Amino acid sequence: MEETLPLSLIHVNKSLVFTNRLHLLLHFTAICFLVYYRLCFFFQDPQIRGTPLFPWLLVFASEIILSFIWILEQAFRWHPISRTVFPERLPQDDKLPPIDVFICTADPTKEPTLDVMNTLLSAMALDYPPEKLHVYVSDDGGSPLTLNAMREALKFARWWLPFCIRYRVKCRCPKAYFSASENDDGDDLAGSMEFLADKKMIKEKYDAFKEDIERVKEDRGNSGDTTGIMGQNHPPIIEVIQENNSSEIEQLTLPFLAYVSREKKPSHPHHFKAGALNVLYRVSAVISNAPYILVLDCDMLCNAPASARQALCFHLDPKISPSLAFVQFPQKYHNISKNDIYDSQHRSAYKVLWQGMDGLKGPVLSGTGFYIKRESLYGNYKIKDTDLELQQYVGTSNELIKSLKQNYTPDSVTVGHTLPQEETLLLASCNYETGTKWGKEVGFLYGTVCEDVHTGFILNCNGWNSVLCDPPQPQFLGNGTTNLNDLLIQGTRWYSGLLDIGLSRFCPLICGPLRMSLLQSLCYAQLTYFPLYCLPLWCLAIVPQLCLVNGVPLYPKVSDPFFFIFVFILLSAFTKHLVEVLSTGGTLRKWNVEQRIWMIRSITSHSYGCLDAVLKKFGLREASFLPTNKVEDDEQTRLYQMDKYDFRTSNMFLVPMVALLTINICCFIGGIYRVLSVGDWDKMFIQLFLPAYVIVVNYPIIEGLVIRKDVGRIYPSLPLVLTCNILATTITATLYSQLRKV
Repeated sequence: MEETLPLSLIHVNKSLVFTNRLHLLLHFTAICFLVYYRLCFFFQDPQIRGTPLFPWLLVFASEIILSFIWILEQAFRWHPISRTVFPERLPQDDKLPPIDVFICTADPTKEPTLDVMNTLLSAMALDYPPEKLHVYVSDDGGSPLTLNAMREALKFARWWLPFCIRYRVKCRCPKAYFSASENDDGDDLAGSMEFLADKKMIKEKYDAFKEDIERVKEDRGNSGDTTGIMGQNHPPIIEVIQENNSSEIEQLTLPFLAYVSREKKPSHPHHFKAGALNVLYRVSAVISNAPYILVLDCDMLCNAPASARQALCFHLDPKISPSLAFVQFPQKYHNISKNDIYDSQHRSAYKVLWQGMDGLKGPVLSGTGFYIKRESLYGNYKIKDTDLELQQYVGTSNELIKSLKQNYTPDSVTVGHTLPQEETLLLASCNYETGTKWGKEVGFLYGTVCEDVHTGFILNCNGWNSVLCDPPQPQFLGNGTTNLNDLLIQGTRWYSGLLDIGLSRFCPLICGPLRMSLLQSLCYAQLTYFPLYCLPLWCLAIVPQLCLVNGVPLYPKVSDPFFFIFVFILLSAFTKHLVEVLSTGGTLRKWNVEQRIWMIRSITSHSYGCLDAVLKKFGLREASFLPTNKVEDDEQTRLYQMDKYDFRTSNMFLVPMVALLTINICCFIGGIYRVLSVGDWDKMFIQLFLPAYVIVVNYPIIEGLVIRKDVGRIYPSLPLVLTCNILATTITATLYSQLRKV
């Protein structure tokens, strides 16, 4: 009877579905009235319009773009679901499938080696049969520091893993476990002398482990290590990490551990993270060839040990397994403050959008924290009849081709140890993918720095589904961005990569509807086109304000019935957003923060991301990838915990923010003076509200520029002041000249 029980259940919140669809109907109706109001303007006598055509067209175009993105976004809200899993109903351990774990790191200067090793140790300590767990670390920087740290990590693991198993430790990342805020010892262990003695001993071992890593790092720094140079030019290195058993350590089977650093040459494209994952994919195929793969970023530690069993509740479910490509866990972060002033936890994505996609064909692949079926990434290899066709498809490695035709066997890892070194090095070489379908039809796909979204989209197009697993306890925790500079740089990279997909032949609005449901296609279209928010926000932050000063009405006056249409649309959008924030555990302040960050990102990251994508499309710029800085800065952390923005970022980000805020403040003051002088407040009410709203929401920028005196303030340097004034003056003069042409 136990075997017939389901491994997972789906829950549909019918009241939420009804509310979402009712809001969709009402808001869409209001948008139709808005469009009607704007179109009627073009049929009026030009002599009695009273409003120039140019600003009206700009505002109308902005409203059309906002409405277009809003319509795309409603697909996420059509049928949201949640899921419950029952890992206790899985088969016995000896019947569970093996799992490969991929951990990617690229730059030890931006991704601290100790944090990478903590992620490694937490993955090795998963609640899963250790003989069926194989951990591979991809070191794209080819750093000897990472290789040495892995050897030390294996030594510490022989102490750490038995301790976790014996005392059923929940948080199996040693750094998190030994920190005061993350300690999860149960009441039954708190008074155990044996436990306390063992914990003290393990803490001493961990401190020694940290010191060993730091000492090697300092030695290499003092010797003038050129890791940064070697990072882009080094031969392939593959090493199975092993250690002789010590009599003083409890004998325990440890997961298989391997270090992989692919060959990199400046003359060869390396395709960033997607290229590194594909090398791990090939190398692991000829060593362990596990049917399921867990992919982790180097800072995404396993916060709880149960994720593998939870994911298998879907992968081993006979009803959904045949078409299931991957199980995605939400990305959550351990260093996020209560108010999360940078919106680093991406509440909307994981609490609203991904749940909505889960009710359709499944959430998008999110870069880390997912268990993917190996077979799903091999494309259409099954239709290749001969070895020659397979060689043209996946490359010339005979061992790799054999791995396509055989399943994992308990001794396959042992066999992998005896493989010729040349075979695995060949799979990690620069030239191996030449003339094959790697990155095009096989493996993680190339063509954009957002390889996860691109790969997930093509998997959906090929008939594969996915599911979102969001248990109450976060299974993975990473480092969220806690300063403005990293947030905007990371955002620029993301939005450029997303728009790359939207401008390519894989455009979701063209490719999607032919190969998946329309709603799923709209979801992907929203992800790829939402960087276009920059266009209407730039327009609506300038044009209505300048028209306010010039007495040019762009919106209906208060006594006009259409005034209430605009008010309804505004209140409808604000209220819906606020309800979603509150229903997912947020606060009114969180709603305000999300509004602010949306504006800041739109005029900076979205703008530069769109520009970058367009330049790449026309061949005027090459794709680039800068890893997010994960090194902790005490001053940045202090400001973040105090809910103060750290404005120590490039002028390319500061100039748009300061210039647009300057325009809004000047226009608001000028508009108030003009309205009091002329008395036409009823015509200009909405245009007075817009700059007031921009100023209030973005008050922290004013505070950083005028009031604050700490290191995180906006320094009014000469280049910043000149550039802001030039930009503001140029925009104002250009549009003002157009406004005079009535």
